[in-house]
Amino acid sequence: MNYPSLREFIDRLDREGELLRIKESVSPILEITEITDRVSKQLGGGKALLFENVEGSSMPVLINAFGSSKRMNMALGVHDIEDIPKRIEQYIKIPPPATMLDKVKLLPMLLQAAQFPPKLVNKEHPPCQEIVHLGDDIDLGAIPVLQCWPEDAGRFITFPIVINRSVDKKIRNVGLYRMQVYDRKTTAMHWHIHKDGAHFFHEFKKLGKRMEVAIALGADPASCYSASAPLPYGIDEFLLAGFIRKKSVPLVKCKTVDLEVPSNAEIILEGYIDPSEMRLEGPFGDHTGYYSQDGDFPVVHLTAITHRKDPVYLTTIVGKPPQEDFYLGRATERIFLPLLKTQLPEIVDMDMPVEGVFHNCVIVSIDKRYPMQSRRLMSALWGLGQMSFVKTIVTVDADVNVHDYEEVARILLSTVDFETDLFFSEGILDVLNHASDQMLYGSKLGIDLTNKIEGEPGYGKEDHLHAHPPAFPTQEAVIEVSPEVKAVAEIQNSILLVALDKTVPNQGKQFIDSFFNHPNFSTVEIVIVLEGHVDLTNISIVMWKFFNNIDPKRDFHFKDERLGIDATQKFPAEGYQQNWPEEIEMTAEIKTKVDNKWDNLFKG
Repeated sequence: MNYPSLREFIDRLDREGELLRIKESVSPILEITEITDRVSKQLGGGKALLFENVEGSSMPVLINAFGSSKRMNMALGVHDIEDIPKRIEQYIKIPPPATMLDKVKLLPMLLQAAQFPPKLVNKEHPPCQEIVHLGDDIDLGAIPVLQCWPEDAGRFITFPIVINRSVDKKIRNVGLYRMQVYDRKTTAMHWHIHKDGAHFFHEFKKLGKRMEVAIALGADPASCYSASAPLPYGIDEFLLAGFIRKKSVPLVKCKTVDLEVPSNAEIILEGYIDPSEMRLEGPFGDHTGYYSQDGDFPVVHLTAITHRKDPVYLTTIVGKPPQEDFYLGRATERIFLPLLKTQLPEIVDMDMPVEGVFHNCVIVSIDKRYPMQSRRLMSALWGLGQMSFVKTIVTVDADVNVHDYEEVARILLSTVDFETDLFFSEGILDVLNHASDQMLYGSKLGIDLTNKIEGEPGYGKEDHLHAHPPAFPTQEAVIEVSPEVKAVAEIQNSILLVALDKTVPNQGKQFIDSFFNHPNFSTVEIVIVLEGHVDLTNISIVMWKFFNNIDPKRDFHFKDERLGIDATQKFPAEGYQQNWPEEIEMTAEIKTKVDNKWDNLFKG
């Protein structure tokens, strides 16, 4: 289904029973976040929420609109997300036409492709410009921008479709970059160093020229998704939106800047960035489940706000997974898999577990044909675009279902050989990775779970791990060794989990050494040490903490074919040079406030 605007998508959500309209008065300061966080963590992602009575604004707030597999499919107009990569594969696999008949057969597909580019329309009064605010009438305070988490530096626009062009105006970039609201007319522009928007900004900075920007808040669903997609440099995101919609995205000229924006968007912000001006932005409760650090970023000065007569403010929250962003990320995983296969054809399938928050873990199945192919693949992935930020890659054979985590875990725990199957590397990491000793750089882990073939280390070697089920110690027995232990648990009769109240440097490693040297614990081959407050009974939380907090080379400790992993917070005295971030947690006051009105929120 093609949605001309966000409005038609809202109507569809309503008809399909995927939207909850909340008429109870709610605050954009923390309260909407707490409600949404609870709903998004319900089975399957809960429902989309439309808050119709937001304190301090006449605009309703739409959130969690893309927060389920069903709604993501609806947003992209498909019954199954796999329909889109199948269309992409059709284009990728088109052979060059050899005869006139081949050319004729190809014509319908080429005609369809010709409709994809965005289209400039000359509407006198496009929907996104029904109301125009200029000069002193510009006021971001009229928009119900959320403060998401208690330690956030302020209110943040979290779902902005940011539009800009290169210095020579030949290349358009459309991306999602959060924007902290400073006052009525200014915001931050938070783009990471590897983003195209940041690249363009530095081009303008070299020349000392102002950079024009436009921001669409609440466009059609395909455009919203496409702004988040990791497209190759120079590819227009509105082109992808057109491909998904099977119809061009209509654009109109802005009022005060030389840029084009989606004609049917709810709200448009227009302005410029002075490259000589930087301002402190953050902290912000990010998708890792931790607060990202503050830092200096460019400032956006607004020259206009335009919007529909009755605009809806589309926003999102990020935090401890699962959240709405997981489903956007899963769509990207599926849509871009065919393109990844063109460069690495041995890939069969891939999965990014929610606990890995996109850049911390990827599971890949491969059609293995020669020795050390898994390691070659890992190295290749670490050199490709945004895959270069991935910390952990797990490879399995072609017949393994990468989406079945229990199957993958069973293979890992029954076959992994610490000597031959673990591959450590180093390289660039996501700016939000806090585990490595220094920002943007650290170690990476490859885990090769494919069957060994002749010529590979480990070929012909019998599985050794857990030949005899380990005898797990009681919590009391472990506490006798280390009183700082708060709890212990086990995973699949294979891994001992330990929650440790760490107060001094190297305490995690010291515990591992003491544990492995203790004669009563000799049958336990894998120990993972986590922070004392972690709920060891919640495996999803355990894995989220694990992937977030490890730097593999530093934190993996081997002793006599046994493995201890220190996934605790690191201190400066351990060589850690970053600021370990705070974990996101809502205040008790807001939790109680939401508890007291919970039943009223969903009446009717």
